[in-house]
Amino acid sequence: MPRVKRAVHARKKRAKVLEQAKGYYGRKKSSYRFAKEQVEHSLTYAYRDRRARKRTFRALWITRINAAARQHGLSYNRFMAGVKAAGIALDRKSLADLAVADPQAFAAIAERAKSALADGAGERDAA
Repeated sequence: MPRVKRAVHARKKRAKVLEQAKGYYGRKKSSYRFAKEQVEHSLTYAYRDRRARKRTFRALWITRINAAARQHGLSYNRFMAGVKAAGIALDRKSLADLAVADPQAFAAIAERAKSALADGAGERDAA
């Protein structure tokens, strides 16, 4: 079997890992062995937390919508049911942004949601 000289490729591979490890503490930034392990962990955490961030933001939006809806006499789930019944096609991110940045617009949506809930309740009672 022919001999393979890997100096260039091996150095390039190690340099890439050490470049990714810039800013780490102690030997994790300068020793290939420790840097490689930490970079692998860091990439795993980054992958996991990109997904966790979506869950965290959704929870934050729901909390903000709930707080704003309760100021208008609705719980979160009744508010969302009313929004759906009223045919308002806004997602939670937009609703949470309105709740914080434009309370008057959110109040208008809450009133429409309340009236849609009242209309829906009247239809159920008649049936």
